[in-house]
Amino acid sequence: MLDAEIVIVGGGPAGISTALFFAHAAPRLAERIVVLERATYPREKICAGAIGARADRLLASIGVRVFVPSVPIHGLSVDASGRRLAARAEGPPIGRVVRRFEFDHAFAREAMARGIRVRDGVKVTGLVIGEHDARIESSIGEIRARAVIGADGVGSVVRRALGLPRGAFMAQAVEVDTPEARGDGPRDVLHFDMAARGLPGYAWDFPTLVHGRPMVCRGIYELRAEGVPERAATEPAPAERLLARANDQGVAVPASSLRRFAERGLSLHEPFAQPRVLLVGEAAGIDPALGEGIAQAIQYGSVAGPFLARALEAGDLSFASFPSVLRESRLGLDLRLRARAARFVYGGARPVIERWVTRSHALARAGMDYFAGERVDRRALGRSALDLGGALFGWALDQARFTWAPRSGPSP
Repeated sequence: MLDAEIVIVGGGPAGISTALFFAHAAPRLAERIVVLERATYPREKICAGAIGARADRLLASIGVRVFVPSVPIHGLSVDASGRRLAARAEGPPIGRVVRRFEFDHAFAREAMARGIRVRDGVKVTGLVIGEHDARIESSIGEIRARAVIGADGVGSVVRRALGLPRGAFMAQAVEVDTPEARGDGPRDVLHFDMAARGLPGYAWDFPTLVHGRPMVCRGIYELRAEGVPERAATEPAPAERLLARANDQGVAVPASSLRRFAERGLSLHEPFAQPRVLLVGEAAGIDPALGEGIAQAIQYGSVAGPFLARALEAGDLSFASFPSVLRESRLGLDLRLRARAARFVYGGARPVIERWVTRSHALARAGMDYFAGERVDRRALGRSALDLGGALFGWALDQARFTWAPRSGPSP
């Protein structure tokens, strides 16, 4: 029987970062952590691959750097309501786009270099939580640990074993890598397209590198949540929409090349901690508004790792305080704001939101600063709030003009 202090189920960014931050906080226990990854590295992971520089800053704070081929990002652009806003940041990149096939493998090697046991090709089939330990049933036999961390994504075995519901926010996404098209923007910009009103989500075009060749990852994100209008039956499904959009962009995409995946957004009122068990990353839930996952997964690790070290030192494995610790962290604030925003962005307030995001350079500036991990200027926040008021006023004025527009034809 393999024994460990902590068993982390899932060897993606959430699981590996939790192990690294735990080992940094309790280096004498580094060899007592076991990370179990179902697939064998290097393994494919469907993901657009954008990482905010705040994640790399967090990793650098514990001496970790993940060197893989990357596309540096210096700006963003948004299309909506027939307008486009493009913004660029001065100075270093605000983030980068990576291939998860390469990034996750390199990240796992960083953990192994620090004495953390990472076992790939191990399938977890069951979990039993007892009064004194946790027992993990796996393809290499039973593993006993003091605590288990579920970092195994949207289909989390750990989450299911706890009997937890699937969550309030679920999303479907579909993506494809294509050559560059004539209408694509600069290769250091993340592009978001909210022009399709019938889609409770958005389209994206992110620059990427595939085997060293400049390509573009194009995709569709569709959110499903209470309070968010569902896609009408007459509207195309995400895969059909992506094929049509690529065709309009002048890119021929065979349907067989599309990659589909699901995502889970976090609601902080939902359970994600029980005695001897924590959920992190997408097993718990990520940003439901945009589906940003990699940076938030690493942020989860930066919160959960030190928390676990303190809990083991104190001998308190109830994990009762973890929800409040997460809520009070920067990640918790971010997730709370994004969960609330999702219903506005894709609900009845969408026309106002579209006016705001395509007119407010201050909002774009604040968003880029946050994405990069820079201090967000309060003046930019204040200006973006004023811009929101202006967007609301402009929308209301347009509605009034439409309502009171004179009708043509004979008088009654």
